[in-house]
Amino acid sequence: MAGIYIHVPFCKSRCIYCDFYSTTALALRQRYVDALCREYALRRTYINERVRTIYIGGGTPSMLSADQLRQVFTALAGEQGGEVMPERNAVVQADEVTLECNPDDVMPAFARALASLPVNRVSMGAQTFSDSRLQFLRRRHRASQVKEAVGLLRQAGIGNISIDLIYGFPGESIAEWYADIDAALDLGVEHLSAYALQYEEGTPLYRLLQQGAVSEVDEELSRRMYYDLIDRLAAAGFEHYEISNFARPGFRSRHNSGYWNHTPYLGLGAAAHSFDGHCRQWNVADVQAYIEGVEQWIKRVEMGTYGSEQETPFFEREEMDADTFYNEQVMTALRTREGLALSFLQPPYRDYCLRLAERYVENGLLKRTDDHIALTREGLFVSDMVISDLMKV
Repeated sequence: MAGIYIHVPFCKSRCIYCDFYSTTALALRQRYVDALCREYALRRTYINERVRTIYIGGGTPSMLSADQLRQVFTALAGEQGGEVMPERNAVVQADEVTLECNPDDVMPAFARALASLPVNRVSMGAQTFSDSRLQFLRRRHRASQVKEAVGLLRQAGIGNISIDLIYGFPGESIAEWYADIDAALDLGVEHLSAYALQYEEGTPLYRLLQQGAVSEVDEELSRRMYYDLIDRLAAAGFEHYEISNFARPGFRSRHNSGYWNHTPYLGLGAAAHSFDGHCRQWNVADVQAYIEGVEQWIKRVEMGTYGSEQETPFFEREEMDADTFYNEQVMTALRTREGLALSFLQPPYRDYCLRLAERYVENGLLKRTDDHIALTREGLFVSDMVISDLMKV
């Protein structure tokens, strides 16, 4: 099993909290799509396992036109000269194909276009159902457009819809948070992700915090919001399968679960990361440099001067040593409901992990069952602290 992640970094405007790589240089979209397709053609053998999931994220993938999205899927189908090569057909192999959308981009024509594409799952950034809080985040949609978008996607035959929520806004009350949870549940979506508002250095939101224009919610209120989220979604039939993710039975995100289970994946596009089971590599976080790098690579291949992926002009590569691999296993697996399988660790690392985990088991932040250690309900809220303490430094 393997996955493909495609990064579409284009946005009409940037939200004040976002620290992901994105750009408003919309004039580059077609050249970028051309580069994506060329990168896949050159790197499709990076993973030698069946592709089970495809995730198109951003940025805002719904900023691409229907024709541009179709061009991407045509490339993933391995079409050359009008013929499809089954051994390269990632689209046919994939069980889950996710596209991230902004609610206001889901107009009737766009929804109809999705019906003609292999997309079977849509993830939307609702964030909140308060127009004033959306305005504060500089989101470009209105709360009412989330419901409209879900309706249009259902009409288009999309039976797997996920939405994102944010909690812990400056001045937000517990009643307002409950209203957001209830509004999300009223939509009848299959999946929900919820995150505490983060003040990442370098973002406009962080600058507002430093200037004293906003203040973070206190820790106890944030804790209550998180626990109440867990309880209200559990009562509605959702399983809490990862720290920030909830799904109706059978609707976990297969692609994201692959990250947490160390599944190999190929990342395409500017700032995209790849993992082949042994090494990690990442593309340059600059659209122009990425496009030019792919174009240089193509020319070198055509001229016969291309040597190996080590010489590729637009990404860097890192071999993972034993300590790094252990740290990544701890960091990703402990995010999940099942936790970390101790049998996956080599004996020295298993002993190291259990020795450090002992005090957290004793104070109720971790639990050990058979071959696994996992975060408890109390441990989930302080997961960053527990996970970092179990890592090799």
